[in-house]
Amino acid sequence: MHYRELGTSGIEVSEVGFGAWVVGTDWWGDRSDEDSIEMLHHAIEQGIDFFDTGDVYGHGHSEEVVGEALADYRDEVTVATKIGYDFYNNPQAGHGELPKEITGEWVREATEKSLERLDMEYIDLLQLHNANVDEVTPDVLEALDELKEEGLIEATGWALGPSIGWLAEGDMAIEEEFDALQIVWNAFEQDVGNHFLDTIRETGSPTSLIARVPHSSGLLNEQVRPETELGSGDHRGFRPDEWYETGWEKLEALRFLERDGERTMAQASIAYLLGYDETAAVTPTFRTKDDIDEWAKASDVPKLTDEELTRVEELYADNFGIDRFDGMDALRSSVDGEDIRAAGLDKRVAKGARNEA
Repeated sequence: MHYRELGTSGIEVSEVGFGAWVVGTDWWGDRSDEDSIEMLHHAIEQGIDFFDTGDVYGHGHSEEVVGEALADYRDEVTVATKIGYDFYNNPQAGHGELPKEITGEWVREATEKSLERLDMEYIDLLQLHNANVDEVTPDVLEALDELKEEGLIEATGWALGPSIGWLAEGDMAIEEEFDALQIVWNAFEQDVGNHFLDTIRETGSPTSLIARVPHSSGLLNEQVRPETELGSGDHRGFRPDEWYETGWEKLEALRFLERDGERTMAQASIAYLLGYDETAAVTPTFRTKDDIDEWAKASDVPKLTDEELTRVEELYADNFGIDRFDGMDALRSSVDGEDIRAAGLDKRVAKGARNEA
């Protein structure tokens, strides 16, 4: 396992991190707390030291499980969490977005509650969760600075979702030199990552990128196939049918990334993101110990050559040779769509889902 610095924070994280949204929730399948803790410990054994959770995951339960699992390893790991949703006063309705609360006062209150659930004295990386650009006021920035000065947090980040708002938000995070910007980014979804690579390079900002969903919800690790039926509670079922139908075709175009005995497609999908110096870590969605065993090794497999990296970018620019709508643009929508149009993307409404009836 190799390690990279988050911005200029001095904090090093494993190139492959553990996205703890699978812990304490049922959005990616049911598992007991004991199973979750066992997985977290197994990840540590494989060299993973970066664990990313959020206060809204399981309404605080993910933080509790992560805190319990990492208690004996606190000095050896980097713990990240996210704040910004008011789940305290609002019940979760399916997979819908909860009301947000992002003020200077809330940042402090939510951070203190996260610390209690994690049972830790400080949080390595505190991220604003899907905050819209107009919500991150000077009061919010001041509150984050105060938390750092008091030693309650070590670094700051901004985590963006695929359908809430991302362009102006990520640009602001980079311009304000947040230590980390977390985004959905993979070989099938390059627009967001490419935009922020440009912003970082143009501004000279030290902000690091954290890439999640590197396997495009199960396509690039081949865990979702044409015959797969996703259960009604599976979060991936809310992607449009067109996404999966064209995704299987795109996958074949990327087979050149596999190297027999040296690099699987799942590992290559992570290595692609690590091919950019601006990327600090990639956080795949581990569902089993076997996932951890294979994907943690992506830090050590042969890196993509410049030619391979260029070919992935060229395939994406040509939509992998596919001339029909694949549902991707609908998942890159924002609150009002203006930032999407400014980015030259097409905002359409996704139709269909792969959930069982």
